[in-house]
Amino acid sequence: MSEITTSEPTVIRNSRGLSISGTRVTLYHIMDYLKDDWPPKLIGHWLNLTPKQINGAIDYIETHRAEVEMEYQQVLQYAEEERQY
Repeated sequence: MSEITTSEPTVIRNSRGLSISGTRVTLYHIMDYLKDDWPPKLIGHWLNLTPKQINGAIDYIETHRAEVEMEYQQVLQYAEEERQY
């Protein structure tokens, strides 16, 4: 008998943008920590993510760098506009 594995995607797109499945954590949160040179293990601990979730998110960011970076810059711009308002 063979084992059946079902794999839910780690990164999904929802109303918040690119997020980690089953959480409220967006990839933009993770990008903030990566830009500040936090190690993945510490990011995962701080955001209450499993090693699979944090590694999946980082893999997604690396694989789709241009798309994620563009969206991240838009999020930062929106946050700055909100802050100034």
